[in-house]
Amino acid sequence: MNRPLRIAILAAGASLIPAALSAQDKVAINSGDTAWVLTSAALVLMMTIPGLALFYGGMVRKKNIIATIQYSMAATVIVSLLWVVCQYSLVFAPSPEGGLGPWLGNLSRAFMGGIGVDTVHPNAATVPESAYSMFQLMFAIITVALISGAVVERMAFGAWCAFTVFWSLLVYAPLAHWVWNPSGWLFKAGALDFAGGLVVHTSSGVSALVLVKLLGPRASFRKEPVSAPANIGYVFIGAALLWVGWFGFNAGSAVAANGIAASAFLVTNTAAAVAALVWMLLERIVHGKPSLVGASTGAVAGLVAITPASGYVGVGGALVLGAVTSLISFGFMSKLRSKFKYDDALDVFSVHGLGGMWGALGTGLFANGLVAGGAKGAFFGNPGQFLVQLESVAVAVAIAIIGTVASWALAGLVTRGRVRVGAAEQASGLDLSEHGEILESAS
Repeated sequence: MNRPLRIAILAAGASLIPAALSAQDKVAINSGDTAWVLTSAALVLMMTIPGLALFYGGMVRKKNIIATIQYSMAATVIVSLLWVVCQYSLVFAPSPEGGLGPWLGNLSRAFMGGIGVDTVHPNAATVPESAYSMFQLMFAIITVALISGAVVERMAFGAWCAFTVFWSLLVYAPLAHWVWNPSGWLFKAGALDFAGGLVVHTSSGVSALVLVKLLGPRASFRKEPVSAPANIGYVFIGAALLWVGWFGFNAGSAVAANGIAASAFLVTNTAAAVAALVWMLLERIVHGKPSLVGASTGAVAGLVAITPASGYVGVGGALVLGAVTSLISFGFMSKLRSKFKYDDALDVFSVHGLGGMWGALGTGLFANGLVAGGAKGAFFGNPGQFLVQLESVAVAVAIAIIGTVASWALAGLVTRGRVRVGAAEQASGLDLSEHGEILESAS
């Protein structure tokens, strides 16, 4: 073969290498996994709007239903924009690109920069990074929205919007980076949080309690510590949407359509069911009758507890986690809340704070080594995992407290001190005073 022909053949072969590599990269993106992650993202968004919005909205008085729903709507809008501007990058910027390493991501993904149609993230090698980003966005949205249940009927809407921005950056972004980014220091320490017991529920529940103490009680709190739900139908529909959406929350966190997702789906439903049943039994024993609101609350509590463990435990662990979380949350709401005399209107701390902490610690006990990554807890031969979980809970509590105080103070500066509405506005209802709207059925 003469030299010019040989060179031509080699050149032609070399020109095919980039195309071959590109095709190989594309093959790594799995259509089934991608479809499941996109579906899960939509399910998790449904958890906030309309799920959480209706769940919370149904439990307040009629004159505050619109305002309560609007908290969730605002969280969805604000965090969606903040996420693409910088929050996603601060949480999930790939570690090889620098930044503060164990503590916070850099801004290499600001405005979704560097993300193409075939780009993947180390956490999700078989789906486009854009799909993974949108899935994670829905977690960031619902986490701050959960806090609103504690401060309904008294927090000014403008202050809530400002608080949402600051809290998302000061609490959610660093904590999610520590736990879920492969470069995060809690991730490297071995903390287990499959779908958000630490990042979502512990942080939001503790932050809710802190914000309640800073904001003070509703004007009517001493006369009427607990008000009857305005619309129990809304409560049930919201809880049902949360239950269905939670399959995307937990099973979607496998970031693939695989056996781990199926296992997470199974234990999620199991924990919700047993928690709802135990809650109804407790109400029957204590109050004489099981209520629909109680059953709905119990189901949500079970979903909270299984969240961090959903990729690591079997059915046995799910049964224990679900049953015990109802005992903890119901007991705290029934016996201890009145003694502490704080106005957590919709019991965010009791359900999400305590449930999230129990779920995270329970993961350190019941992880069985047969599900995701072979992780084992104390009851399966690895007592050190419980200590790691305990440290992680303490860290989540600490950053929630510090970040919430800072976010509240900054919100006060932005709104010139109008963080809560006055007694007269509370009496007329925030639907009218904050939004100029009223439900036709409202009195």
